[in-house]
Amino acid sequence: MRPVAMAVFMLLAELVSPGPARAGPMQDLAFTQRQGASLPLDARFTDTAGHTLPLGAFIDGHPAILSMGYYNCPNLCALEREDLLHALGVSGLKPPGDYALIVVSIDPAETAALARQARQDDLARHATDGADRGWHFLVGEAGSIRRLADAVGFHARYDPALKQYLHPMGLVFATPAGMVSGYVLGVGYRPGDVRQALAHAAAGQRAGASPVLLLCFHYDAATGRYTLATWKLLRLGAVMTVLALGTGLGMAHWRRGR
Repeated sequence: MRPVAMAVFMLLAELVSPGPARAGPMQDLAFTQRQGASLPLDARFTDTAGHTLPLGAFIDGHPAILSMGYYNCPNLCALEREDLLHALGVSGLKPPGDYALIVVSIDPAETAALARQARQDDLARHATDGADRGWHFLVGEAGSIRRLADAVGFHARYDPALKQYLHPMGLVFATPAGMVSGYVLGVGYRPGDVRQALAHAAAGQRAGASPVLLLCFHYDAATGRYTLATWKLLRLGAVMTVLALGTGLGMAHWRRGR
């Protein structure tokens, strides 16, 4: 391996590896990617109009994007939706024909009123034709939430001291028949990645696994820091920087070799 490539590889390994101090419980909160698994289409959820329907009624035969978090999240959940809706807005895709967006709260205590306010806020920033029929912001009982989380490999833990959920960040893509097609993890979604994931889902295909780990964690009032969420974002940004730098250095080395 060339020295430049070796240096980039070593730095990437340091940045993306969990390390001894961060392995274990935090890794346990990552998605367990389950391409090919079936969603519980009979699990019932309540939409912003107060209608309680099976999950399959919201998918309604369309490729679906599933975002799991909670509306009162003080950290990254709103940022994830903001990134996704921005990517969808410039992708050329239109709901409900091209996709169904299903946002599900993982907190059984949250209400349809909270979901309605979140949806109204998102619509105000990202007005999209067809969103009234294709964007579904849902709440549900603990049993329905657990069935859905288990099906897609979503692991969350409630911290009673912080009164916050610790959970992974990312999107699940499902086929019109309700099969898990693939995942796009982290935040900072690119329109091309979303289009490709939806194309796989629409075709009933299983996509490859995504290696990114980003967790939604808590704000530490004592230290004034976002302890894990921001750390993961910084590491992700560092990886992107290293990749760009490594590509540039590799090209320069290749040109000199010629």
